[in-house]
Amino acid sequence: MTEELGRRIKKLVVDNMRDVPGFPQEGVLFHDITPLLANGPAFQETINLLCEHYEGRIDAIAGLESRGFVLAAPMATRMGIGMITIRKAGKLPGPVIGEDYSIEYGIARMELRPDSVVEGQRVLIIDDVLATGGTARASVNLLEQCKAEVAGVAVLLELTELKGRDKLEGLDVQSAVALSV
Repeated sequence: MTEELGRRIKKLVVDNMRDVPGFPQEGVLFHDITPLLANGPAFQETINLLCEHYEGRIDAIAGLESRGFVLAAPMATRMGIGMITIRKAGKLPGPVIGEDYSIEYGIARMELRPDSVVEGQRVLIIDDVLATGGTARASVNLLEQCKAEVAGVAVLLELTELKGRDKLEGLDVQSAVALSV
């Protein structure tokens, strides 16, 4: 991403997010993007800038449940490309393929419908936050099982201390804002 484009997206995100201490539990600082989503002009500009960067580089966009959907849908519409939904276990009608990944106290699962992916498609994975990298890595694996080419991972916020980027080695990972936990 060009430095200027990255700077503009970062300003939009930082100017339109709020930090919520103690949510969802004590000791956690939640970075809330709902003010960005509620600010129509800022949200539209964020989507436009993301599309500008990826125009001509991707054939589809995969939104990760759930806030990734909010970013993927307007991008796909604006770019005239398909949107792939990658969801938590049990939320898509079959047939689905799934990938388990570790979470703090156990195992979680991401799923997708393989018939929503075209072999050889260049797919961008998008989500609101990159934390430990578990959901993103599981999503990469699912798309690769479908013989798609993962063109990159884009997030608005990256919690750098959780080292999620390490699970995505070799991929183009773009984050608008890098934050400490």
